[in-house]
Amino acid sequence: MTDSQALPFPPSLPKRLVYFGTPESAVAPLQALVVAGFDVALVVSRADRRRGRRAEPTPSPVKAAAIELGIAVTTEVEDALAVNADCGVVVAYGRLIQEHVLRQLPMINVHFSLLPRWRGAAPVERALLAGDTETGVGIMALDVTLDTGAIFAERVIEIGAEETADELRARLVVIGAELLVATLQQGLTDPTSQVGEPTYAAKIRRDDLKLDFNSTAAQILQMVRVGGSWTTFRDRTLKIHAMSATDLSLVSNLAPGQIVQADGRLLVGTNTNEVELRTVQPEAKPRVEANAWANGARLTSDDRLGQ
Repeated sequence: MTDSQALPFPPSLPKRLVYFGTPESAVAPLQALVVAGFDVALVVSRADRRRGRRAEPTPSPVKAAAIELGIAVTTEVEDALAVNADCGVVVAYGRLIQEHVLRQLPMINVHFSLLPRWRGAAPVERALLAGDTETGVGIMALDVTLDTGAIFAERVIEIGAEETADELRARLVVIGAELLVATLQQGLTDPTSQVGEPTYAAKIRRDDLKLDFNSTAAQILQMVRVGGSWTTFRDRTLKIHAMSATDLSLVSNLAPGQIVQADGRLLVGTNTNEVELRTVQPEAKPRVEANAWANGARLTSDDRLGQ
């Protein structure tokens, strides 16, 4: 099955659905479908997971929402074939759907990018890391190959200059839920093939978020906006939760990674101009305002981030 061999969708409005989703970002679209009157016959979500070493397994956010809504839940994808559904809806499910299931149940996917840009697992994060100024939400036909299906509907939005991944994703979830309902209510007809050179949004790993202060200030700020960025200080991990640009020449000729306090700010040198640290988290400690951390650390002229 390929892009040009799209699965047949119901000629009329699909009413009975199976919903595939796992994280918090997939909860609002599920709730929106129920509020709009669609019959969600079954939810397929990932298995319960332990959130700590000694914790009891807990359900995914989507499973918890489905239970609250009184919808049956399963971890088995093939169960979707047993409920006589018109269509499957996939939102951040986290696993590819097997080809034989797709051949028996037509499915659509809510994807948080402007396809074919950022196919894959981390489209929001990769858009920020690349410095994109716009993104969007697409409702596409699900195909066997990764995010290659034709587009039923799409909405474009601008990315805020200081918007974090969590903030951007929250906006996209609201827009995606609205677009999903509207698209299903209009009927799944006349999708448009994707056009352009694809890029791929590989899953974000810890090493992807290690700050290199030999990079430009813009690149470092982009990484911090993704969330989970970190560096080292005196050979221990230091998480960076908030950072901002500054065009004030408070200090000149800061070396990359060099830290100074000036005019009530904690500044760090980069390959271009300095940036301001606002919130940090030392290893094995809670997050704290950056100046308070610096006061406790008793900075010296030899201290550098990244060492």
